[in-house]
Amino acid sequence: MRPSHAAIYRERLCSADDAARLVRDRDELYLPLAPAQPAGLLGALARRERFTDLRVLCALLQERFALLERPGVRVVSQFFGHVEREMARDGVAIDHLTSDFHGLELIARRTKPRVVATTVSPPDEDGFLSFGLHAGATTVPFLEAARDPERVAIAEVNPRMPRTRGLPELGGHRVHVSEVDAIVEHEAELFELTGKFRGAADARIAEHASELIGDGATLQFGIGGIPDAIARVLAGGPRGGFGIHTEMLVDGVKLLHEAGKLENRKGVHDGYSVCTFALGSRALYDWAEREESLRFVPVSATNLPSIIGRNRRMVSVNAAIMIDLSGQVVADTVAGRQHSGVGGHESFVTGAREADGGTSILCLHATATVHGERRSRIVAELPPGSIVTTPRHQVQWVATENGIANLFGRSRRERAEYLIALADPDHRDALRAAARGGRPRR
Repeated sequence: MRPSHAAIYRERLCSADDAARLVRDRDELYLPLAPAQPAGLLGALARRERFTDLRVLCALLQERFALLERPGVRVVSQFFGHVEREMARDGVAIDHLTSDFHGLELIARRTKPRVVATTVSPPDEDGFLSFGLHAGATTVPFLEAARDPERVAIAEVNPRMPRTRGLPELGGHRVHVSEVDAIVEHEAELFELTGKFRGAADARIAEHASELIGDGATLQFGIGGIPDAIARVLAGGPRGGFGIHTEMLVDGVKLLHEAGKLENRKGVHDGYSVCTFALGSRALYDWAEREESLRFVPVSATNLPSIIGRNRRMVSVNAAIMIDLSGQVVADTVAGRQHSGVGGHESFVTGAREADGGTSILCLHATATVHGERRSRIVAELPPGSIVTTPRHQVQWVATENGIANLFGRSRRERAEYLIALADPDHRDALRAAARGGRPRR
């Protein structure tokens, strides 16, 4: 780093405890999702005995930070992971923010939380800090807070955070040391997540779904083992010339690149694989730092359906928890309890449907075992209290281990017939009876 930039860096550098003092007893703190959550700052904030009213707005917590259970702290998460689910089960004061992912950026820009904090890479020679593995709904609000004298922007430098690239016209995925209010140095392992491959069922679903993906398709992969399994099938298959326009960067994208399957002639940001955050293995993170053709951009540049729909032959691949015979999809709640979040689910289903030659695929296992009982995930009617993630009129292709069917342009009766054919054979008779007007059985 050049001497002038190094001097500014030292001027902004402070201890985590000093940075924590910038947060008031009554305040709002806005955080990114894992793996960009500033663990050092959050640890320092936890050393304060209590707050009058600190609202922490976050998503997909990487760990159960002690701060979140301090008196006077209210946690609002836009996307639940295992930490949020555990906290909710234990009675911690945690609430869910109902929003899709690009809506979260819009909310933060309008409500203007006073303190925004994120983890960044060490500065380059010109004094720029890279936002690393996460742009998401945080980078634009962070830059706005940094340029507002009434607000606070705290950057936590982690030497393990990769220095990744953005697009100049979208902010470059970086911030200069002169713009931030405080810099904290804290080294920590980065949060990793690997897809949970479930063997034969996932493999069959991946084979069904991959049959719809032709040469030159633009791909989006959601969270979970099945989307990652589809990427692996494509990496080992005969088709190629793919592009990547995705919310989440997964290990499967790295495999596609290494297999020579990516050309990125998409129509939007040609020449680059585009994502808004990465969540996977350390090998994926190291690749993201090396790969010149990868670009991180704000979520408003990846998840708006109007942008998604401009890609050529857009294919979105996402998971679902349950679907009823009309095509209503539950993907982020279980029995009415928050399990994950809306994320980009509906956005990519809608955007892919609107694209020229576009295809959206929703994947789910035909059954789930609940309290020892094998239940159908395809149901005649959604159980009371169910919360729809993606409405029926947006749904196109649905895949289970038993096959794949296109609901788009089908009548309600036709939809029911197609979905019953995808259900587990042991549950089809009950679903047919319900579809004919009998008592629904789940």
